Amino acid sequence: MSRDIKYIGMDVHKEAIVIAVLNGSGKLVMESIVETKASSILQFIHGLRGELHVTWEEGTWAAWLYDLLQPQVARVLVCDPRRNALLKEGNKSDKVDARKLADLLRTGMLRPVYHGEHGLRMLRELARSYQTISKDLNRVLNRLKALYRGWGIAVRGAGSMLRAIGKNGYRRSSMPACAGVPSYSINRWMDCRNCDEPCAPSYWRRAGNTKLRNYYVRFPA
Repeated sequence: MSRDIKYIGMDVHKEAIVIAVLNGSGKLVMESIVETKASSILQFIHGLRGELHVTWEEGTWAAWLYDLLQPQVARVLVCDPRRNALLKEGNKSDKVDARKLADLLRTGMLRPVYHGEHGLRMLRELARSYQTISKDLNRVLNRLKALYRGWGIAVRGAGSMLRAIGKNGYRRSSMPACAGVPSYSINRWMDCRNCDEPCAPSYWRRAGNTKLRNYYVRFPA
């Protein structure tokens, strides 16, 4: 094994990256901490000589680092953290983890995680974003449906839900007798014991148009 090969292990964090560099025989050549910025990382890599092999664990920064360093070094291996049993043994620190990653790379004991070309990455990110937005939209609509059902307003599907939000297309529930007066006092509205039915949303809209006086409430539209 040539001594010109250097094995670089990176323990990546949000603010800084701990780097350990081993030679072909496994001896620690250099150890450093650089800021998690492209300029700082490239400056460190360009200061090394020889054939550079780099590794780090799969995570939030993995794809960005792969695109940054893949053209600069001879080999990039993004490893699966769940397969690195050696990292769980012995002392636990950022420097120790970086050294262990470099040593596992040198001995060929890392399981790689595939990172394709930039075009495939963009497609994967777009698909993941679409899936996330769809789930968030369904979650919000389900919450709104539950809120309307709590007031006796039946909303069937997502289309009718969106129309109800955009055009106030509510289905009016039965209105109790106490809701006949728009300027109903807030004390009696909060303690509505004369009837067991909730005030209809149509009453809220009418009450919202009345002037705010001493003991009366401006209901939400």
